[in-house]
Amino acid sequence: MGVNFKDLIPKTQIKLEDLSGKVIAIDAYNAIYQFLSIIRQPDGTPLKDSTGKVTSHLSGLFYRTSNLVEMGIKPIYVFDGIPPSLKSAEIERRKQVKVEAIASYEKAVASGDTAKMRMFAQAATSMKDYMQDDSKKLLDLMGLPHVQAPSEGEAQAAHMTKKGDADYCASQDYDSLLFGAPRLLRNVTISGRRKLPKKNVYVDIVPEVVELPKTLGECEITYKQLIDVGILIGTDYNPDGIKGLGPKTALKLIKEHGTLENALPHIKNASFPVEPRCIREIFLRPEVSDDYQLEWKEPDEEGIIDFMCRQKEFSEDRVKKSLERMLAGSKKQKGKVSLEKWFG
Repeated sequence: MGVNFKDLIPKTQIKLEDLSGKVIAIDAYNAIYQFLSIIRQPDGTPLKDSTGKVTSHLSGLFYRTSNLVEMGIKPIYVFDGIPPSLKSAEIERRKQVKVEAIASYEKAVASGDTAKMRMFAQAATSMKDYMQDDSKKLLDLMGLPHVQAPSEGEAQAAHMTKKGDADYCASQDYDSLLFGAPRLLRNVTISGRRKLPKKNVYVDIVPEVVELPKTLGECEITYKQLIDVGILIGTDYNPDGIKGLGPKTALKLIKEHGTLENALPHIKNASFPVEPRCIREIFLRPEVSDDYQLEWKEPDEEGIIDFMCRQKEFSEDRVKKSLERMLAGSKKQKGKVSLEKWFG
């Protein structure tokens, strides 16, 4: 779900080419889920190998990531660990949504409605254990670092950005800001021409950057107050928030009353299933780790071809061409740094 800051947060469009030489900590689950959702046949069927295993995530991960490296960007994928217990309600809600989407998909199949088949198939998207394992194996073969978070991947990516180990963290969700990420990149892994959900309309999705200091300055609030605004409208740890309360109204309430606790008496029928301070603590003091190593190595070209083409049945010609562009691009990082320095 993620916190709904869409109409509240100032965003600046940016070109991927301008991020050459930058290190980006990418929320792996968020990116892989997007690949699984988007990379499908017109009827909603995902890419699969001859054994029936889904490979859409590998297609997105390989081609999109090789494109980033070609531009001189140094990606790090950060994988989720064990979610906080307060997220259980949101996890159950998502499961129910998928169950309902599967039922709707089967009805669409029976009626032959291809558009609805794709829509409901996307809504039913889910991650399997082997997808994460395959993704990590591919990243190893590509010579790219990945980090296992103890809990939320977004929290870990934000932590790495605050430490200076990454220049940006990347996710579609705005939760990274609540975890204190100074710079958030959106649309990094899904930029391009995309069809709007439930509409026969296509739009250009471009990368954009959100800066926490700028956000706080324009909204005229503190970091802790931003967290309170998020809690009022709903987070993964209190999905419902205050029913009927939008981002702008929540911001106004926090600016007028200072804190969530002070604002609650002024909101009709306001209640929370858990103490707001417990939710606030997850963002202020998330479970993160410094136990990781960041090293960019030369890709194992033969290993990639074996895994992607012989095992997962991707086009060898296309994979080789992407590898060639990735290697050529990494040599042309800003400042014409040497290949040895890039992989150092």
